[in-house]
Amino acid sequence: MNQHEKLNYVEFGAKDLESTKSFFSSVFGWEFVDYGPEYTAFSNQGLDGGFFKAETCNQTSTGGALLVFYSSDIEATLNKVVQNGGKIVRPIFEFPGGCRFHFVEPSGNEFAVWSEK
Repeated sequence: MNQHEKLNYVEFGAKDLESTKSFFSSVFGWEFVDYGPEYTAFSNQGLDGGFFKAETCNQTSTGGALLVFYSSDIEATLNKVVQNGGKIVRPIFEFPGGCRFHFVEPSGNEFAVWSEK
């Protein structure tokens, strides 16, 4: 549901749209709708969004925003990320109230996954 002045959509650059789509479909069960050869969209994932063909990507080291998934089984999610071509860039670490890890998907965008302790 669209809500006045609330976050509604997010877009990411992606070097390889097909690899990115395959990764998110396999790990998180996402479905995509293509809008031409250089854009694909996802929805019903907490925040709708899309990936556009680009040579740049979102990294926290360059000031990019970090989008964080929730998992009730962080070890299982980490294993799915690795098995499907994701690269762990920060292994599981604890913080007050939980733990998380950071990963990079095949096109180079950084995300994180967190879980309660």
